[in-house]
Amino acid sequence: MSDLTLVDVARRRLQALPHLWVDGVLAGVITVIQLWPLISSASSTGRPWHWWGYVVAVGASVPLVWRRRAPVIVLLVSLCTSELYDLVGNVARQPIWYGLLVVFYTVAAYSSRAWRIGVLMLTCVGTLVSAGSWDTFVRGTVQVVAAYAIGRAAATSRAHAAALEERAARLERERQMEAERAAERERARIARDMHDILAHAVSLMVVQAEAGPVVVRSNPARAEAAFDAIAAAGRDAMVQLRRLLGVLKEDAHTPREPQPTLRDLPALADQVHGTGLAVAFAETGEPRPLAPDSAVAAYRITQEALTNVVKHSGADRADIRLTWEDENLMIDISDNGTGGSRALPSGGNGLIGIRERAAACGGAATAGPRQDGPGFVVSVRLPLAAS
Repeated sequence: MSDLTLVDVARRRLQALPHLWVDGVLAGVITVIQLWPLISSASSTGRPWHWWGYVVAVGASVPLVWRRRAPVIVLLVSLCTSELYDLVGNVARQPIWYGLLVVFYTVAAYSSRAWRIGVLMLTCVGTLVSAGSWDTFVRGTVQVVAAYAIGRAAATSRAHAAALEERAARLERERQMEAERAAERERARIARDMHDILAHAVSLMVVQAEAGPVVVRSNPARAEAAFDAIAAAGRDAMVQLRRLLGVLKEDAHTPREPQPTLRDLPALADQVHGTGLAVAFAETGEPRPLAPDSAVAAYRITQEALTNVVKHSGADRADIRLTWEDENLMIDISDNGTGGSRALPSGGNGLIGIRERAAACGGAATAGPRQDGPGFVVSVRLPLAAS
């Protein structure tokens, strides 16, 4: 353990003690110091020192026990008491009144600005009046100012340390709040993804399950294809859910499969095509880099839009069109159904999720009836990655 650490530990242990105990010990030590000239030396007259000197030395030091509770009062008591030391002639010379310096330090460290300045000025004037010579006045003034300066330095250091502790505590609170917000955002993202996966898979499975019994006798091949589509949708949902739930595992080093992105959109169109909904996929413009979160959002938005088509539109055709512009990727998912009354701001969780996903990536989404015919269209703008 380094010397600095030892000093720091000792300081903390000292601070942990009750102030009254610490100040009591300090008052006892200073009392012994002020009595020492009376104890260690003899009068030049051969007679014992006058008892008055002992009384003043003790009276000027003992009040230090309460120096932090009432620093100004303790200073006045100690100052007035020490001034009475020379009322009798047969007393030992006191080089320095250490108790006064300690109390001056305490006033500077713990009192308000008005009390500090007032006491300092009053003391300087009193020293000038009572000093026997200029040397005594200068020496006393230097001692008082030095004690005052040390007290102010201690107060500044204490305030700085308190500010640093408060700042550290505030930063820790902000870090915890940010971690909680990040966790909430992650939970919301996972909830949206699970909604998209389950809604899409269940919608496809329900449509195929409803169509299977109708054609099982009249068109066995089509019934078999419907059951195959149900199985494929279930397997795909299981794979995506397993991948998504892997995020929730505690082991961060567990390898996880990547989230589906733009390159998986043709496969998504083929999967939906198995429900009897004809899905056309088209892409125009030169593909450009897209941020990873935007690429995942593009897939999830398209998935949710197709799920809404299957569940609500009654359409037999849907179109997915990707348009690469200079700064944005435009995605349009349209159908020819009768669900044109849907609207993005007041729609269900799916349409609201589309808007939130686009906004989270810095983009925007709109939805409403098609202008060129019956049906509904979802238009999404996602910004391209900065080059």
